[in-house]
Amino acid sequence: MAQSLPDLPASGDAGRSVPLPAVTRMPVYLAAVESLLAEGISTVSSEALAAACGVGASIVRRDLTHAAPVGRRGVGYDTAELAAAIRAFLRVDRARPLGIVGAGRLGTALAHYLSDPRHGFEIRAVFDADPDRVGQPVGSLTVSAESDFREIARARGLELLVVAVPGSAAQGVTDMVAGTSVTGLLNFAPVPVRAPAGVSVRNVDLATELQVLSHFAPASGGADGEAADPLPANTKTGV
Repeated sequence: MAQSLPDLPASGDAGRSVPLPAVTRMPVYLAAVESLLAEGISTVSSEALAAACGVGASIVRRDLTHAAPVGRRGVGYDTAELAAAIRAFLRVDRARPLGIVGAGRLGTALAHYLSDPRHGFEIRAVFDADPDRVGQPVGSLTVSAESDFREIARARGLELLVVAVPGSAAQGVTDMVAGTSVTGLLNFAPVPVRAPAGVSVRNVDLATELQVLSHFAPASGGADGEAADPLPANTKTGV
């Protein structure tokens, strides 16, 4: 992602760390493998998966050692087993309880998008500080008051939280997760936040992402002079 996105701690079990770039490529592999499954394709080679995901085959093989058994030479990976292994690695092999703070346009759009069970999440609560939004429907849920966050987060076992509030409110929302079951936070506010101990954070500033993309996408007609090197497919800058 862009420079607004700080590194998370390395992931892994039994003391084996997994580099952040490998973790960020796993959802790309998962989407490609599940597309193959939908087409009835039972095996996939590292070369074919690499071509679909825009990375090198050696990178695919190295990344997948963190999540799955080594593929069979001349056969490749069993797509069903590989999809299950990647989902387990990403900890979305079960629907993870998710909350969203901010019921404005962005928060509402994210709630509808993430409600698809294929993503691996179950939205259990939506919060807002605006009394006019509290009590309004967002999908199948009713917006709760932000002041009730801690009580509801504990009662509904929220594990992940999306923060879709103005920058001035983001740190205050982040502070509320202390002492709850929340262990991961995705922050869409245009400012980085400091999370309590034991809570992982991803800071995603959409404007920053577009500015990075703009660098790699020259103006039409070549008005900016020499174009930058093109951004490779599926590349996330800064990881």
